[in-house]
Amino acid sequence: MSTSADQDTIRTAARTQASDAVLAELMTGNARFVSGTAQQHPHQDAARRHELSSVQHPQTVVLSCSDSRVPTEIIFDQGLGDIFTVRTAGEILDTAVMASLDFAVEGLKVPLLFVVGHENCGTIAATKRTLEHNVPLGGAQSIILEQVGLSIRTSLNNGLTTTDDFERTHALRIAAEILARSRVINDAVRTGRLGIAVGRYLVSTGEVELLNSADPK
Repeated sequence: MSTSADQDTIRTAARTQASDAVLAELMTGNARFVSGTAQQHPHQDAARRHELSSVQHPQTVVLSCSDSRVPTEIIFDQGLGDIFTVRTAGEILDTAVMASLDFAVEGLKVPLLFVVGHENCGTIAATKRTLEHNVPLGGAQSIILEQVGLSIRTSLNNGLTTTDDFERTHALRIAAEILARSRVINDAVRTGRLGIAVGRYLVSTGEVELLNSADPK
């Protein structure tokens, strides 16, 4: 279980020169997306497909929500082979997600792990309704109530009461949980091979706000 101290660690997590360069490229791509000057299908032509036919070298692994409004390659103006994407409702963690993140870090040697939450998250809203009004979540969605509920309670314990606060706290807590649960990722951060960034996508403007650092170099 992550503590607020864990989240403080994530807020100030050191990034490497390599991860800063990748993050800067992603944020530049997001700026193009926001301004409406995104490239026309970057890295999506036949030459790129041929280049990637037997190998991949993504520069980042992004864990984001499965929400249809948050396709990471589009909001960061990236293309084929650029991002190793892992998506679940509310960035929820399970064994398959952790294995995917470990593979990206250990097997593909990505220099950046980027956890991206988002504005108007339905998972956050549904969990908030459940906690406030005892509206049940059906089927296997109980894991959502467990993980997102912890983030909401953490927010409230820290005097943070808005949905925006819950979304930011949740993204930071998930990043801290990844670091706590994965030896592969923890070792990569400790030895300077991996940087961690946390952000929140604003569906209303298209902008990604960084939650754990100033703008990348």
